[in-house]
Amino acid sequence: MPKIGIYPGTFDPITNGHLDIIERSLNILDVLIVGIAKDVMKAPIFSLEERMDMVQNDISELRKRIPKTKNITVESFGGLLVEYAKKKDAKLIVRGLRAVSDFEYEFQLAAMNMSLSDEIDTILLPASERSHFVSSSMVRELGRLGGNISKFVSPYVESKLQDYFSSKKNEGNI
Repeated sequence: MPKIGIYPGTFDPITNGHLDIIERSLNILDVLIVGIAKDVMKAPIFSLEERMDMVQNDISELRKRIPKTKNITVESFGGLLVEYAKKKDAKLIVRGLRAVSDFEYEFQLAAMNMSLSDEIDTILLPASERSHFVSSSMVRELGRLGGNISKFVSPYVESKLQDYFSSKKNEGNI
């Protein structure tokens, strides 16, 4: 039976740090579902459809370089993550850790998910040295201020962020 895992997130936008976790999780899993959350407490700047498009584009680019990424699917989900995982027969939730400050929050999430379903485990993968400081919110802020984000996101995502901030600037909202 294949080992199925879910890498959940908002992916607003997807970063090279996310892609690193996606790629490395395939060393542990046979199948990875990148689950884009519909129900988020955050207010994403991109719609669910736009986030899905960016993730699917970046996964397509990853597939060109790394054959084992054919076992990745991209889906959106709503409601409780553990219920979604059960529907997908996933036994593992993959989460990334950038810094020690992430650990407490991620540990609490893992404990809560385990209390909801003891058949689903969480694995915390530390970010690679090259991406341990990268977060979607930092990339958005850097992009909003006109900084160079090309080291942190794909060219496709960079263009989407530039278009977004250009339109907000034209509307007078930045």
